[in-house]
Amino acid sequence: MDFRISRRGFLASGTALAVTGLPGVTFAQDLPPLEERLPENPLVVTPHERPGQQGGTWNMALVGGGSLSMLFRYQAYDPLLRWNPEWTAAEPNVAESYEVNEDSTVYTFTLRRGHKWSDGEPYTTEDVRFWYEDVFQDPDAGLTGEEHWYANGELAALEIVDDVTFRVVFPSPNGIFATKMAESNVDKLVRTPAHYLKQFHIKYNENANELAAERGFDSWIALFQREHGLQEDNVHFQNSSRPTLNPWMFTSAPGEDTERAIAVRNPYYFKVDTEGTQLPYFDEIVYQMVSDPEVLLLKTLQGEIDVENVYVNTPANKPVLFDGQESGNYRFYTLSETAANVMVFQLNLNHTNETKNALFNNRDFREAMSIAVDRQALIDAVFVGQGAPAQPSIRPGDPLYNERLATQHTEYDPDRANEILDGILPETDSDGFRVMENGERLTMIFEIDQVRTTFLDMFQLAIPMFQQIGIDAQIRTMDRSLWEERVRNGREFDATAHQFGANGGIAAMLDPRYFVPFNNNSIYAPGWALYFTNPDNEAAIEPPEEIKAQQQLYKDLLATGDSDRQMEIMAQILENAADQFLVFGVSLPPDGYGVVKNDIVNMPAEMPNSFVWPTPMPIGTEQLFKE
Repeated sequence: MDFRISRRGFLASGTALAVTGLPGVTFAQDLPPLEERLPENPLVVTPHERPGQQGGTWNMALVGGGSLSMLFRYQAYDPLLRWNPEWTAAEPNVAESYEVNEDSTVYTFTLRRGHKWSDGEPYTTEDVRFWYEDVFQDPDAGLTGEEHWYANGELAALEIVDDVTFRVVFPSPNGIFATKMAESNVDKLVRTPAHYLKQFHIKYNENANELAAERGFDSWIALFQREHGLQEDNVHFQNSSRPTLNPWMFTSAPGEDTERAIAVRNPYYFKVDTEGTQLPYFDEIVYQMVSDPEVLLLKTLQGEIDVENVYVNTPANKPVLFDGQESGNYRFYTLSETAANVMVFQLNLNHTNETKNALFNNRDFREAMSIAVDRQALIDAVFVGQGAPAQPSIRPGDPLYNERLATQHTEYDPDRANEILDGILPETDSDGFRVMENGERLTMIFEIDQVRTTFLDMFQLAIPMFQQIGIDAQIRTMDRSLWEERVRNGREFDATAHQFGANGGIAAMLDPRYFVPFNNNSIYAPGWALYFTNPDNEAAIEPPEEIKAQQQLYKDLLATGDSDRQMEIMAQILENAADQFLVFGVSLPPDGYGVVKNDIVNMPAEMPNSFVWPTPMPIGTEQLFKE
């Protein structure tokens, strides 16, 4: 298979490239002419509405200390292969083309000759080689994960053909590698400038330890990890010195200024519009750093934010935002929701407390908690009646829809819940709360990221429901960065809630987090998920046989490039997930909305809403401009 995007003979046609200045942006040196800054074959973008002009500021905001991953949604999604706007396929982006052999064991990528980093240095297969050999495979570099680079537990080999061509060769079929590369923050091959990072690596700089000491680090390893920042987005985006391939580059990165961050146009960006104007159109993006969603809501109402589709676009805020359209000079656009649920209750099935771990792993206990939730009350109060009770599942109408998975244990039946729990934890204390086998009260603390306001609203109703069946349920809110540390990367929490995952199609196959524990998004079973990716890791926990069988099915899905076989395997995974009932939810999400200022051009009226398809960047935020 050969995947290419036609450039309509762009350069061969003699179409003039607009040698446009960069108003408001100052560089340390004069830039070469535009034709010397672009690759030989730039990617030609057809604007959604019409071609624009360079200039202006895109006003945005970031909420809280842990929200920097949102930058993939706005300025940092330019992988080798990129989702198309319809989210039906991955297509060449930084890569000019790619080919896959018949059994999905050899992927051949061709880069754009003459492509440059934002500092003007060439982007070539040396950057690819450096990442593979000196970051990915160097234990001191600190990179973990990257499970899509493995097939049957064996690592793919990298073959460098020439400056612009390389092959990824798997020992056995890996049919989903190309689509995995298109996920929002997966492709590290475009985020590792070798010419910049080599100065911090002991292999290339024998004085790397001295350099680290000068900058206040214990060793070259700590400095290198800080400089490449690939393991954690919050670190990766806090470095304005590292060159990028993205449309904008930070001059003042988040963390370097507590009040705002500024990213300016990358003068070597590899895309042009149909009239030959280099993208992006906006001179700069200015991010205000705000403390919480309420501040962001106020700024949106006041017209200070040009595009917003995270944190403030809740059902409760919609009437307020609707009434403020004229004064704030903005309009709505539709977000087609792709998440598996509006909120997923997740008990820690790998708890360090043995008593709680055994209890949480009891399916009947999880069923009791599920039917103790009056989902319709949550839907009416938080989502203004939009939605219907459902577990984390596939949406009706999708070929993968499984009715049992979607509807089981969604009835509100506290009497039945109490009956089930009476058979598991019959003893209660003087306050009426159930007592565990070790004699302690069953206290369950749900640890929640505080910026998820709809979660907090739902828990105000859900906590008394759990208490009604004798569980001393509590909620603990925290900053996103602390939540990431304690919950996503820890094992000592009782329970949490999150969303995302996917409710259909290829997205569900790429992110089946609630149906099979396979990566750190499967927060309910961090040890089992680690076993899937690295069973030899000391923190990995060998799961029960039925979970291991589920993980093997997912490995089988990842291995095949046959779409029919992928659907068949995924259907079995969903059927098994209904049997196992690992997590429970509230409702499949109704379509949402975003807010965009009226003077923004080329913003579609509707798009998917997901982090895997990092809304809205796959529509081409580089083509947005102001009238």
